[in-house]
Amino acid sequence: MSDKTTRRDFLITSAAVAGGIVGCNSIQQNTSSNAATPAKMPEQILGKTGVKLPIFGLGGAGQTPLSRNEAERDAVAQIEKALQLGITYFDTAASYGPSEDYLGKVLPPHRKKIFLASKTAARDRDGAWRELEKSLKRLNVDSLDLWQLHHVSFSEELDTIFSDSGAIKAIEEAKQQKLIRFAGITGHHEPDIIAEGLRRYPFDHTLIPVNAADKYHPRPFLPVVLPVAREKNVGVTAMKVPAYGRLFKPGGLSGMNQALGYSLSQQGVHCCIVAAENIKQLEENVNVARSFQKLDNKQLAAIEKQVAGIWEDGNFFRAWT
Repeated sequence: MSDKTTRRDFLITSAAVAGGIVGCNSIQQNTSSNAATPAKMPEQILGKTGVKLPIFGLGGAGQTPLSRNEAERDAVAQIEKALQLGITYFDTAASYGPSEDYLGKVLPPHRKKIFLASKTAARDRDGAWRELEKSLKRLNVDSLDLWQLHHVSFSEELDTIFSDSGAIKAIEEAKQQKLIRFAGITGHHEPDIIAEGLRRYPFDHTLIPVNAADKYHPRPFLPVVLPVAREKNVGVTAMKVPAYGRLFKPGGLSGMNQALGYSLSQQGVHCCIVAAENIKQLEENVNVARSFQKLDNKQLAAIEKQVAGIWEDGNFFRAWT
């Protein structure tokens, strides 16, 4: 579909026709049964986007119902609970199994109050466009708040992305057509590549690993990416905050209070996304976020010391490409 106006009209019409959204009624029922208004999470402005968001968002990846096939009931229940708990930032990707489909069954009636982010692993313009169209249809929306280049790991990928037929062209066209508000780049393999991407293009946002184990890696993300992001006022979201729970192994951290406290206390980090295995875990994580207080340098150093013996296991995801 080459005509730009036709493309946007088609996507808007498709989202509207999606009609009855699963989970909408149960959201209203569950909300009405909760008389007490929960304490709000702290909020921060996400860099140059100017958007003010709670510091904690829900991730759609990992070994969780949101990315697991045949887990719609549990996934829908978790998304509904996230909304009730005050989560407005939902992160997913075209490659996260059924995650976009599950979110698309719950979020559309709440579209105006949420910040919706997805990603494409395509590096070329046409491939990225195809993924964006599919993402919008699965999510049952006519636009994304944030669309990101997913797990960019090699310099060759940057060259392709920024070529005349690269994915950056799809980003620019999608912005012009108001199919996306903001653009980002993500990665958990090579910090130099993410930093170079931020220097080569005025991205609005980056999603990178931020945890205490990063300090001990020979190629750490925090001292390489965060200074560039701060200089350019790029919104930064932390991922891999507890390293899929591996930072909580014996000899490691005591729990999410330390893991989340460390990540959100880094200068230039605005919020984090964490997936949840179940609703109880989600509620516990949100409670930690609600009570977040920025840690000082002494506290941060103590947390780093706690993971000195398990840092390699805490960086297992660095091998993913």
